[in-house]
Amino acid sequence: MARKAFYSFHYQPDSWRASQIRNMGLVEGNRPISDNEWETITSGGDSEIEEWIDEQLYGRSVAVVLIGADTAGRKWIKYEIKRAWDGGKGVLGVHIHNLKDSHGYQSTKGNNPFGWFTIEGVNMASIVKAYDPPYVTSTYVYDDIKANLADWIESAIEIRAEYT
Repeated sequence: MARKAFYSFHYQPDSWRASQIRNMGLVEGNRPISDNEWETITSGGDSEIEEWIDEQLYGRSVAVVLIGADTAGRKWIKYEIKRAWDGGKGVLGVHIHNLKDSHGYQSTKGNNPFGWFTIEGVNMASIVKAYDPPYVTSTYVYDDIKANLADWIESAIEIRAEYT
């Protein structure tokens, strides 16, 4: 079955890294949004942002949280994780700090964003996987994500099914 993914990430610092993963073509991902579109959505306030996120999550099988240096704890990342989990979607994280950005820079490893939640009294970070490719060279990190993302997605969907 073809999976459809929603990608959650901190837009400003990680959009280049996120586009590398989206462009792998392993799963159908949500359409990238332009800066102008995002400005229009955010000008409508929180309810407009929530509506846009909910529309993007609709019909997706999984939410892939791309974890950069400052992803954890961000308001809209938290909203996306909660909505995805509550909507019965698989949820997983992928640390992307060692992928280079558009300027050729890597970042620092960010905290696990799932630590903000509990599921049936258990910290979500101990249930939902946050994968950290074991390489420091950007091309190796990219290759590791490309080789494993489809399997990680299937695992996330199986994990979510255990909590239905």
